[in-house]
Amino acid sequence: MKHPPGLKGFLWALGLLLGLLLLATGVGILGYFALEAYLAPPGWTILVLALLVLLPGAVALGRLFPWLSDWYYFLPALSFLLVFTLYPIGLTVYLAFTDYSGQKNGFPDRSTETRVLEQEGKRLVLEEPVAEALRCDPCQGESVEVYAEGHRGRARILEAEGNTLVLDRTPPFRAEFVAKVNAFRFVGLKNFAFIFSQASQALLPVFVWNVIFAGSTVLLNALLGLILGLILNNKALKLRNFYRTVLIVSWALPGVITVQVWVALLNYNFGAINRLLGVLGVYPIPWLNDPDWAKVAILLVNLWLGFPYMMTATLGALSTIPDELYEAAKVDGATPWQALWGITLPLLEKPMVPILLSSFAFNFNNFYIIYLLTGGGPAQEGRLATAQATDILISWAYKTAFSAEGQSAYGLGAAISLLIFAITVAISLVNFRLTGALREVR
Repeated sequence: MKHPPGLKGFLWALGLLLGLLLLATGVGILGYFALEAYLAPPGWTILVLALLVLLPGAVALGRLFPWLSDWYYFLPALSFLLVFTLYPIGLTVYLAFTDYSGQKNGFPDRSTETRVLEQEGKRLVLEEPVAEALRCDPCQGESVEVYAEGHRGRARILEAEGNTLVLDRTPPFRAEFVAKVNAFRFVGLKNFAFIFSQASQALLPVFVWNVIFAGSTVLLNALLGLILGLILNNKALKLRNFYRTVLIVSWALPGVITVQVWVALLNYNFGAINRLLGVLGVYPIPWLNDPDWAKVAILLVNLWLGFPYMMTATLGALSTIPDELYEAAKVDGATPWQALWGITLPLLEKPMVPILLSSFAFNFNNFYIIYLLTGGGPAQEGRLATAQATDILISWAYKTAFSAEGQSAYGLGAAISLLIFAITVAISLVNFRLTGALREVR
């Protein structure tokens, strides 16, 4: 077969190589699970089995399609795409429809490990009653792991009575111990049903605050950045390079450090800001302890962190406006205010719209400012423990999936993540539609 021209050739190469990688990965995973029934293979067995398919497969494809060897430099990039992008996406989608959690994680519960006294085919006799040893009632259908030195395998319980249990398969070795597996199961749309059933306690208030947070951050940062950009663009301003340098300090410093400093400054009892307000005769403000003030604090800190970016973007856009336009407007008798509204702002619109949209998308999922400054708190009555006063969608998903208060409900967290994806896409499409950012220019 000759080399297909242009885009067609690229798509052919991409499809063949990605198909080869998926085939090798699938064989590696299936081979691992097949070996697991008889042995206790290490995790890197998947990689070895995948390479045993990938390398001969690459040679075979190279002979079948000689032109494809020119595209083999794509393999490392596609491998990383498969491992670090496609796999996490696929896993998230899969977990969203399961009850996977810290407790139901698919691993054996070693606290239920019980010695096997006798084995006769599928029939095992334990040293303790099955229901007590494996902590299950009823035990039929439960997954267990049977193992001996160098061997392990999994099976389901068909029958359990007293100290005796019958498995659905015969272990290919002499079992010495058995333990119950904390199996997770496919639950369909149950996670999404729970999310919408608790909408008034989590989804709706978190979503509304998320939109307000992202929108207000973009508005405040853009406004302050525009004002400072216009001021610093004045060539007659003395020391303007010094001012530019000073004003980007908050942007240059690592945000993790800056936010921790702000946590100390906003402390109710010992923070420098409340002490200064006390000197001025103002009562201390519960910046991080009151739901409303905590939101104000987040917006102010995010303004401190984000305005230099908008200022720099404004300065860059202003540098593209020819000075001749202002000179012509001045000759026509236009005031500086008229030049601002008639020349500067209209010419800033096109370059700034994509920046504002990308800034909104970034802040819509701005996890670190919420997590480091307030941790999603303070607590608010009538709300879920994982969706407090300043939580946004992404911090709600994180706390649900990875914190003790969310009981490490990874499946539920994955379902929230899918909702975040859908909402983000919808908001982005609406923004693009309203602003015409994707409109074709002729």
